[in-house]
Amino acid sequence: MIGWGIGFIFLTAAALMVARVLPALLALPLMATGMGVLLVGAGQLTWQDVFLEIWADGAVRLAEPMVIALLGGMLSSWLQKTGVAQNLVRGGAELAGDRPWLLSVLVLGLVALLFSAVGGLGAVIMVGTVVLPILHSLGLREYISAGVLLFGISLGGLLNPGNWAVYKTVLGLSDTEVSRYALGVFGVMAVGAVAFVGVELARTRLLVWSGWRWEPVGWLGLAGLPWVVRPWVTVLGWRWGLAWGLVCITLWGLGQGLRRWGQPPRLAWYAYLTPLVPLILILGLGVPFIPAFLLGLAYGFAVTLRRGGVNLLTGAILEGSASVVAAIVLMMGIGMTLSAVLGPTKTGAGAVWYTTHPDAVWPVLAAIQPLLAPLIPTSPWAYVVGFALLAPLALYRGPLNVWGLGYGMGGVMLSAGLPGGAVMGVLMSLGVIQGVCDPTNTHNVWLANEVKTDVNVLLIKTLPYAWGIAVVGLIIATQRYLGG
Repeated sequence: MIGWGIGFIFLTAAALMVARVLPALLALPLMATGMGVLLVGAGQLTWQDVFLEIWADGAVRLAEPMVIALLGGMLSSWLQKTGVAQNLVRGGAELAGDRPWLLSVLVLGLVALLFSAVGGLGAVIMVGTVVLPILHSLGLREYISAGVLLFGISLGGLLNPGNWAVYKTVLGLSDTEVSRYALGVFGVMAVGAVAFVGVELARTRLLVWSGWRWEPVGWLGLAGLPWVVRPWVTVLGWRWGLAWGLVCITLWGLGQGLRRWGQPPRLAWYAYLTPLVPLILILGLGVPFIPAFLLGLAYGFAVTLRRGGVNLLTGAILEGSASVVAAIVLMMGIGMTLSAVLGPTKTGAGAVWYTTHPDAVWPVLAAIQPLLAPLIPTSPWAYVVGFALLAPLALYRGPLNVWGLGYGMGGVMLSAGLPGGAVMGVLMSLGVIQGVCDPTNTHNVWLANEVKTDVNVLLIKTLPYAWGIAVVGLIIATQRYLGG
């Protein structure tokens, strides 16, 4: 009976969120508290357990992702205040000229690059106000212009190490496991996003190949770049050479800033590497998440050094922190839900429970495992087909929406015996649908209003592509984590 009661609480919270009666900020902690109160009534937990094991332990369970979110917000605000983000997009648009397909793909890549470091509605508005008029001037339909930005934003989110940190902490996975899978889904999504651009431009008769004779030369040049760099990598060593290169660029930028002190600020080419620095440090040098973001912020400050830079950095720190407060509060609720379902951590405030119950299983976990185990697909094809059919539950703050009850549902799937990597596969793959298509996203609403179309039109036009990407992501997860 207790298991059914917990299921009722979970479904009620999901229904209230889908109906927009309760936001996720309130639904998650209330759901966690409701589970604890139910167990108190059954005599299996005490009120002290609710306060310590669920509230206190859960509120700081995702402490590392919270700190990373703060640092990511600061870096995002810094890129906007210094003009790096605006100039990067504007310069790319000018480079593409009047070729709709090339411009759309280039904007897609630039937006993905930016949103690997920036985030929030403010950043979307800043980029959108620059990009949308340029796309419209070439005759792109409203939904195509908005779709380019939506796919670019989600592509950048897949490369954003701050998002990886949540999967790592919630599911107990290593940095390598999370980054490898994220990069795999990124590759699939990049193909799907380019397909969206090509197909939709072809349907509106805007797929123009003018200037194609020169474009292969550029691609061949980029392809040949590794062969130029390779001798230096062989001599110096990959990681050592990468680290030395970053140090040299940082010192050069700092010296140039001091030399031009007091003159109007000017952005050099190396300033546009700032969004990539945390990613390079994490993937290339194995630097942990928090130091990587701190070093990225320090790099950005050094290579854009100017008079008043300290005040500018202080403003970016304050404004960037404020921009992610909602996400941090949501992470507190996610942590409470995880502690309520899976039990407290063994190092936090709830660790006392394990000293008084050394051999016991957390009562919520013990109650729901027998009910959920038969329902969670564990065979490869059942996993792919089942979650592909459930993909719409990632929309409208549904139970598979990572900004709704998704991580709570992830805890339930873990408790039912699904491997952590397979749970990540569900949440990250279906997160593509949420990030691109969900009409409840604030950036979807703003973009629809900006291009003068209905937000549900964006859903209908982008959903087939996002759904296909999600299915391929699920197939990759079966190969890696379920032996499919």
